[in-house]
Amino acid sequence: MNPSRERVFNIPPAVLLTAAALVAVHAVFELLPYYVRAEVLLLFAFSPDRYHLSWLDFAPWHIGWGAAVWTFVTYAFLHGSIAHLMFNLVWLLAFGTPVARRFGPCRFAIFFLFAAIAGAVFHLAVHFNEGEPVIGASAAISGMMGAAIRFVFQRGGPLAALRGEEPGSYQVPALPLRQVPRDPLVLVFLLMWFGVNFLLGEFSAFLPGVGGNIAWEAHIGGFLAGLLGFSLFDPVSAPPEQSAPLEQHDRATDEAEFVSQNDRSDLATP
Repeated sequence: MNPSRERVFNIPPAVLLTAAALVAVHAVFELLPYYVRAEVLLLFAFSPDRYHLSWLDFAPWHIGWGAAVWTFVTYAFLHGSIAHLMFNLVWLLAFGTPVARRFGPCRFAIFFLFAAIAGAVFHLAVHFNEGEPVIGASAAISGMMGAAIRFVFQRGGPLAALRGEEPGSYQVPALPLRQVPRDPLVLVFLLMWFGVNFLLGEFSAFLPGVGGNIAWEAHIGGFLAGLLGFSLFDPVSAPPEQSAPLEQHDRATDEAEFVSQNDRSDLATP
């Protein structure tokens, strides 16, 4: 048995625990009577119209100011159907695995919440005062995608590990943010990702198993949080700047010129 290849396909415990939590919450949710599910959604789904001051001033705290805070996170643990849950689990395993291997369990858990909050914030900015609630872990998982592309395409990174793992494949230096638009693989991924989300937003009503509109704005918010906020969570030190070799080269050049000048002065001395 090849232990290096086995590590590629093993799922980190942090990802398994996250998936188990999503499955457990959905299982309990499905067992509840319909009228109780409505109460759960009122308490834990993210609803942009919840932030209207007229609602917050008169609603009880548990569905007013309280829910206005915790639903930035709790909505990510609810799903509308088995198909919705399974779709998210597949992408969680695919993109959460490399991120968890790089970040470690604690950073991974915090990052999951960070991306979920960012997705809710972006959705709120676009749909302020609208009433349709948002549920699902898609924004948090989109954050995993945004974070993963900062290192999985790098030389010696996790994609290379699938062809025969190199040591430290999950600890390769990340792609600097300023170079993201210049990397062909990353650029293709970005174009495909945004294109797919645009199509999902336009044609979600025609997809089987979808119980309502897809909150693609939340996906974008989570993805951008992962892409732009990656360095806040990345434990791998950035590679040193190239100024040191250049300085050494300059010193070597100066020394060579000094020696050359001395040689010329010796020749000119009678």
